[in-house]
Amino acid sequence: MFKTSIKSNLFKAAILTSALTVTAAAYASEFGDVYSAYQTAVTEKNKADTERYALQSYELGKVKFGADSINTGNLALNAGNALIANMSKQTFEKEVKQKAKVLQPQAFELYEETLKIYRERYGDDGIELIDPLLGLSDASSKKYAREYLDDALDIAEDSDNAMVIADTKMAYFERLVNSRYYTRKVRNYAFDAHEAYSELLPEDAMKRVLNSFRVANIRFAEKDYDESEALFLAVITQFQKLDYNHPYELAAHAKLVQIYELDGESEKSTQHCIAIGSMKPWKEDIEPTPLFRKNPDYPISYARMGKSGSAQLSFTIDEMGFVRDPVVIDTIGGEKFATESLLALKQWRYAPKFVDGKAVEAKEVRVQLEYYIEKR
Repeated sequence: MFKTSIKSNLFKAAILTSALTVTAAAYASEFGDVYSAYQTAVTEKNKADTERYALQSYELGKVKFGADSINTGNLALNAGNALIANMSKQTFEKEVKQKAKVLQPQAFELYEETLKIYRERYGDDGIELIDPLLGLSDASSKKYAREYLDDALDIAEDSDNAMVIADTKMAYFERLVNSRYYTRKVRNYAFDAHEAYSELLPEDAMKRVLNSFRVANIRFAEKDYDESEALFLAVITQFQKLDYNHPYELAAHAKLVQIYELDGESEKSTQHCIAIGSMKPWKEDIEPTPLFRKNPDYPISYARMGKSGSAQLSFTIDEMGFVRDPVVIDTIGGEKFATESLLALKQWRYAPKFVDGKAVEAKEVRVQLEYYIEKR
């Protein structure tokens, strides 16, 4: 009886061990398939699939490798990055903002898990901690992001690795540039990175080109037009080597149009107007957007009387992007609104219309200029 009981228990144990082995094998197989799908989604830049498979890989990997495994930490980092990438896409849309409320805390937990695992493996000063710290800054409000950014920068600077320091400073800048916490110090981080990239990277390195574009925009905002002109021209030179039109190339052309028009150098701006027109051909059902717009002066006598109004005009955009033959179609509030509108419109510049690869005139383009005094 006793012996029989032992045999029975051993048999049950054998079945249990076998079941666990099959389950582990099944998890390993499923993990391999899901992680492969994740890698494919990343390659194809499919953000929705990247998010889905990154999260699945993390959950399966936690079982396969163990909760404290460095592999699990890496998978948690991948999943957090995928959530942030989807959260930041088109955040102006209401449904995406609602989705962000769910994704942000989920990403924060994943980054925290990664940071904990990395600290155990690499210590408190390992440069590997920079990625989850930057992730935590992305998944936090801007107010609390600075704490994680400071920790990341401290680690980077202690590493004495010039590229790591430059990348971290640029990440610091990118995360705070459009926030109330954007300071002179944050602004200078972009310039520090620019100096480092100029020394460490070739001219056509995308990281260096994108940084140059950012610095050029800072210089433009600060009205340092000579420096921003040189940087935008350098950016365009590098983007022209690509086999596709990069949106920053178009933006660089547009900024140069503004710089040259502000300096009264319309001939120089023309080549950039044409370049934009060839990159982004017109569609007949979409109103063209001016590249340089001079706001009309508010008639002083009307302003004193508190008069509001508008002027609707029709005009032609020639093959070089100049406004030709502007005509007032309708005006409300007084003729001086029409007069000022005509004077301003003649100084506007557009990207010309392209047909079959050739710049042509665009006729009967219309615009309406509104005049009103804000009441406090």
